[in-house]
Amino acid sequence: MSNADAAPTEIRVSQDRRTLRLTLAGGAVDELPAELLRVLSPSAEVQGHSPDQRVTVGGKKDVTIADIVPVGHYAIRIVFSDRHDTGIFTWRYLAELGAQRDEKWQAYLDELKAKGLKRER
Repeated sequence: MSNADAAPTEIRVSQDRRTLRLTLAGGAVDELPAELLRVLSPSAEVQGHSPDQRVTVGGKKDVTIADIVPVGHYAIRIVFSDRHDTGIFTWRYLAELGAQRDEKWQAYLDELKAKGLKRER
């Protein structure tokens, strides 16, 4: 199993429910905003069944994390305040989001602008 597949040693949701904090083996920490997790959810609703079916989701600036549900030993399911709950966030996908957070966030902002969408409702 690679480091990307290793379960975090700790998973915490911030008090305001807007950030998921993952402590990784070795003590490194990834902090992922709820909005980023929601708009990049690995669910078919967001990702589609192929890259050309992927949906750019706007209006999620105020989304929060309502719950986290373990999925076996390899992932979590995040329940968001807008009731979206179908994405299975594997340890590998969360590690990718942590490592590429800034790039993925900028790409999302660029997509919103190109499609005339906003982060606000």
